[in-house]
Amino acid sequence: MRKFLHGLKYAVLLFIAFLHVIPFYVLINMALKLPTETTSKWRFPVHVSWDNFANAWREADLSRAIFNNVFITASAVALVVIVGALASYPLARHQSRLNTIIYTVSVACLIVPALTILVPLYKFIVDLGGINTYWAAILTQVTFALPMTIFLYTGFINTVPRELDEAGLIDGSSRLGIFFRIILPLLKPITATVIIIMGVQIWNDYQFSIFFLQKVQVQTIPVALSQFISQFSNQLNWVAAGCLIGMMPMTVVYLFLQKYFIKGMADGAIKG
Repeated sequence: MRKFLHGLKYAVLLFIAFLHVIPFYVLINMALKLPTETTSKWRFPVHVSWDNFANAWREADLSRAIFNNVFITASAVALVVIVGALASYPLARHQSRLNTIIYTVSVACLIVPALTILVPLYKFIVDLGGINTYWAAILTQVTFALPMTIFLYTGFINTVPRELDEAGLIDGSSRLGIFFRIILPLLKPITATVIIIMGVQIWNDYQFSIFFLQKVQVQTIPVALSQFISQFSNQLNWVAAGCLIGMMPMTVVYLFLQKYFIKGMADGAIKG
């Protein structure tokens, strides 16, 4: 019976892994096929073509799009980490009625679909003159990333012993000093988790970028690649090649931070 359960566990794991590999196989398959090849997407290309990568890079101006993605994502993630950590510390340490209401409202925002407020948000950004500007895109991403960030940081800080704060107070440190000298260095695992989760979300954003970043000079990778699909033509092979190019930076970030990712998720999300 134990062997059967052991084998069943591995069979389920292999099936889940197989489901995750399928989209990547189809993506790589399409990126390597000639646009004129009409064979099934499941069949490996007869003639491997690398021109799709060059065409996608040139026609979508991916060098500029990658710069825009890096600038917007790095700026937004930096703000999310700083504001989220600073907001979570008092919410975790001083659980007064007011802080409980603030935390509840913040977490409740997680269930609000972002697209439901797109129209008033778009009008607000237009009134502020923020269309086709970096600051509007960055602040929009920060706004929608903060609820999850506060949820993760608050849960993680709750696991940090309060005796550390008391020791800091006895040594004469202020609350702000305790946060930056004692608490913040202990937040590396959850910070890595926030960087990965929010970084991927902001890097891949299309729903806001397509409306707020309309000029070619400020477009991000998803918006730049969308020009290959229109009512009268499509270049799916170029889109697939562009997607593979676009996912490389975040893959590198994940490889550097993966050792903190699991610990941060376990300590922050589950205990939170």
